[in-house]
Order: sequence, then C-alpha cells, then structure tokens
Amino acid sequence: MTTVRTSPHIHGPLSTNKAMLWVIIALLPSTLWGCFVFGWYALLVVVVSIGSALLAEYLLGLIYHEFTLRDLSAVVTGLLVGMNMPPHVPIYIPILASVFAIAVAKWTFGGLGSNWMNPALAGRVFVFFSFTSQMSTFVLPRTLLSSADILSRASYANHINADVFSGATPLSLLKSGLSMGMTGNNQFYMLNGRPVTAFAERIGGALHINPFAVDAFFGNTAGCIGEVSACLLICGAIFLLIMKVINWRIPVVYIGSFAILTWIFGGIPYERGFFSGELLLPIFSGGLMLGALFMATDWVTTPTTPWGEVIFAVGCGFFTFLIRYFGSLPEGVSLAIILMNIVTPTIDRYVKVRKFGYVKPSKKEKKRVEAKA
Repeated sequence: MTTVRTSPHIHGPLSTNKAMLWVIIALLPSTLWGCFVFGWYALLVVVVSIGSALLAEYLLGLIYHEFTLRDLSAVVTGLLVGMNMPPHVPIYIPILASVFAIAVAKWTFGGLGSNWMNPALAGRVFVFFSFTSQMSTFVLPRTLLSSADILSRASYANHINADVFSGATPLSLLKSGLSMGMTGNNQFYMLNGRPVTAFAERIGGALHINPFAVDAFFGNTAGCIGEVSACLLICGAIFLLIMKVINWRIPVVYIGSFAILTWIFGGIPYERGFFSGELLLPIFSGGLMLGALFMATDWVTTPTTPWGEVIFAVGCGFFTFLIRYFGSLPEGVSLAIILMNIVTPTIDRYVKVRKFGYVKPSKKEKKRVEAKA
C-alpha cells in the first residue's frame, strides 16, 4: 500500500522530527545568549511563545484528529516567534503571534507541508503591524552597561525602563538619522552617544572597522531576543549544514546579494555616491542573519531546484536592501522573505530540473521532427 503525503518529502534517514530537533539545537545558543543579556523576562517571552504554539497545535490537532506535536514543528515555530520578539514586549503579543502562526499561517492551509509562507514570519509580521510601537521598543543588553550603572540601581529588571537602559537598534537609529537629513560623514552620528564594549573598540581600531559592527557580531547590541548574536547564529547554521538539514545556496546568496547591493548603492541615501555603502554593520545588525540562515531556508516555502533557490535568495537580498535603504521601515527581512514565498510557486513552475534520462535533441533532430509535423 502506498501512502501519498504532502511536502516536505525527505529521502534518507533524516525524518521531519529529527530535522526539527537539529534546528532547535542550532537555535539554542543564540536564544540562551539573548535571554542572558536581556534578563529573565526575555526567557519568559520565549517560553510563552513556545507554549502558545504547542497549545494551538494541540487544540487544532484535536479538531482535525491529527496528533502532530511529535514532529516538533510547533516547537520550532514558537521558538522562532520568541526569538523575533523585543526583550520586554508585553506578554500577550508573543501569544498572539504564536497562535496566528500556527492557526492561520499553518493549519488554515492544511498543516505542515502545506503552508505557503513561514509561519513564524507570518506571526511576527502580524503583531508588528498590529502593535508597531511595542514591537519597535528595545533595550540595551547588560553587556553594554557599566558596573556603576547596574550597582546604582536595585536591579536590572526593576529599572528596565530607565533612560540608561533604553535604546533603539543601530538600523533604526540610522534610519532616524536619514529621515532627519543627516547624511555624508554624519551617517553614524546617532550611534556616537551609544556605548560600545572595550573589546569592540580594540578590535575595531586594530582592524579599522566599525566597532558597532563588532558588538553586533558578538551580540552586544539592542535588538530582538534571538537575533542579536550573529556569531552564534552562524555557528548554529554551520551545525545544520553539517547535519545536512539545510544547504549553503540560500544563506550565502541571500547575504551575498544584500552585501553587494549595500556596497554599491548603500551610500546613495547618505549622499556618499556609489560603492561607498557600509557593509558589516547592516549585515550583522537586525534580523538578516536569523532570517537568511533559519527562515529563508524553510523546506516548504522555498523553491525545490538549485537555480530556483538562487533566484529566491537574490530576490530576498534585493527586497531586504530596498526596504531598509529606500523604504520607511528600518528592517525588511521578514517582508522580503514573505514576498519571495509568494513567488516560490512561479519559480518552481519555470525553473525545472532536467528529467532523468533526458537528452537534449540536436538541431538536426529538431528539424527532422519539425519536418515530419
């Protein structure tokens, strides 16, 4: 008896629940780092996001008479939702995001393998446009606070709203500076008042690179819980590459195309001309690494052919660059991936794999067939 199921179809020993387990393990280091630098409330946000996703998955499984908790896909969705939340977001927002991701983006279209866009991205975008202010409020990590600042207050958690702890992401600060007409050499003027670690200053001075990019790489910057450490996200992606859960094409082409566009055209909004765009800070800041390495590589919502994956990744890089530099939002990763998820069926329709055993006919054979017709 043959059982016909929807995608993803995996050939070999790698099952769906095992692949999801590897993804969870790969995401844990950056998640735990975010919980460490932002405090216990950040951990609560992640736990509530996962719990809400599991509860929604369980209840919908009862309705549709399918027990789907064992495949761990709901855990991955809830974890990604939590990682995409600001550290001190109101607790009802991750709950709504997880429920929307599971109930609307996943189960409405038939469950695992039938969703047309990444459920976690759908949940994040839903709450971002519904609660823009709360989703755009960030705090500085404890690694950027001096011991005097911490000792002068009873606790980090009780005084998290104090001015010394508040801070926007580098991307939002640069966007704010651009909207205020600060261009040219003042591109990073709004970052001058922000603290950087002594380590970042030393590395930046030695390598002649932006010290804020160094802090963003190692996870000492404001941002969402799971996106602040590019270094740990890269380590997790390398683990998934070794375990053959993802391949290199989408992450490398996505980040590479964004970097090239940023280098060539990124200086234009700041009146610096072509080939003068900042590279490292835009790559390591915001959700680019998390999106490119863990959400753009989703099996279900990406093309099935190698060249299709390349086209998909180039589109993600283009839209991310367009939204960040010429749009009204400082971040564009989530929207860029969703836009390309929409295009995925079209890519699969026109970019096809050569059939097994197919031999391209020569010109003589083509003329012979045309003559017979």
